[in-house]
Order: sequence, then structure tokens, then C-alpha cells
Amino acid sequence: MNIQKITFGNGCFWCTEAIFQHLKGVISVASGYAGGHTPNPTYMEICNGKTGHAEVIAVEYDADIISFDELLLVFFKTHNPTMLNRQGNDVGTQYRSAIFYHTDEQKQQAEAMVKKLTDERVFEKPIVTEITPMGEFYKADDHHQNYYNDNPMKPYCAFVIQPKLNKFVKEFTDKIKPELL
Repeated sequence: MNIQKITFGNGCFWCTEAIFQHLKGVISVASGYAGGHTPNPTYMEICNGKTGHAEVIAVEYDADIISFDELLLVFFKTHNPTMLNRQGNDVGTQYRSAIFYHTDEQKQQAEAMVKKLTDERVFEKPIVTEITPMGEFYKADDHHQNYYNDNPMKPYCAFVIQPKLNKFVKEFTDKIKPELL
């Protein structure tokens, strides 16, 4: 096994956690906060947007099964990286598009992917994804972990997360863990 870590901010962590948990090669996904200035922030502090943190997912994956470039494609294609501080109805700096890299190689690959997607005009507007070194990760409370799987019938899960998962499964069928198809 070739275990690597990456941290993504791409909107509400409940949505992004559910997506990345489905990928072959992903070992674990933890919801939390990164990129801010307040130590040990609470969810309510994050929601007010004053801590500087983004809602993120810390992804641990086996690079022998899924490449970093494949993770980047899933990241970019499952949220809108052209929206500054917003994803859908979620508005604020805590919902910004961000890649918190753990190695210089990840930084270079992320920058190359942004350039490639820009050159190919995949998005109509410029990509505003922040690419920044990983600092401190603060894990969210337990009730935020595995949220979709534990609460599939809650309205947010049914009306926001499920449609995103459906689109994701359709586009990335070959990358989905077989037991989840």
C-alpha cells in the first residue's frame, strides 16, 4: 500500500465526504476544518465565517489504486471551482474551493490540473480554487462524520447530497467501490 493524504475544501463537508467515501482506493474521509486562524474552532464558529477556516475533508488514499490526478478530477468535477466563497446555497469563506496540499508534488500537480482545465476551457469562468499548504486540521464533531450514510432520509441528504451523488456515480462509475454500486 502507498498511503497518501490530501485535504480538500469544496463546499459543505457532508456532501464531499459522501462522494469521496465511494471512491476505490480511498481508505478514510474525515470532515473538519482547515485554513483558518482560530485554534480548535467549533462548528458554530466556522458557520459565522470569522475563523477563516474552510469546511474540508481529510482524505487518506492508496496511491497504488487511485492517483492524485484522479482525485483532483473528482474534486473539480463535483463542485463549482469558479464560485468564490460559495457552493450552491452555502455562502461564506467556509465554503471556498481549496486544495490544502501535503507535499510539494501535490502542489505542482494541483497547479498543473488548474492550468489543464483552464486551457481546455472545462469551465466557463476562471477557476478560483485556493492552493495552499496544509496547516492544522481540526476534526469536526462525531455527528458530522459519515453524515450522509448515517442520515440518508434527512431533507438535506435527500435533496442536496443524493443528487450530487447520483451525478458523481454516473460520471465516475469506473472509480466507484463495487460494493456501493
